[in-house]
Amino acid sequence: MKKTVLICDDDKDILELCTFILSKNYEVQTSLHVINILDLIEEKQPDLILMDLWIPDIGGEQATALLKKNEETKDIPVILFSANDEIQKVYERVGANGYIKKPFTVSDLKSYVASNLA
Repeated sequence: MKKTVLICDDDKDILELCTFILSKNYEVQTSLHVINILDLIEEKQPDLILMDLWIPDIGGEQATALLKKNEETKDIPVILFSANDEIQKVYERVGANGYIKKPFTVSDLKSYVASNLA
């Protein structure tokens, strides 16, 4: 059975590109918002989350912090991805499992996802 990757980003082009890249090896779910992040995770049951920092509503930083503080979701790997120059500081602050700086290469995306699902 394929592992499930949830991509949270408000940019439809990014969602389409990442889905195209990852769907050969993974079940890909997408969300344009993280307004009810815990409900979203319960519904989608992802094995890994790609989280944009600048996603509307509560934002990727706060959504990741909520996931990492919750007993039921804290062990789901969260990879931040953003063009934000502060992404490394945010990654460390919220306890994410990694980060990818936008723009990213196809090989970077594939290797980050694969290594976090190994």
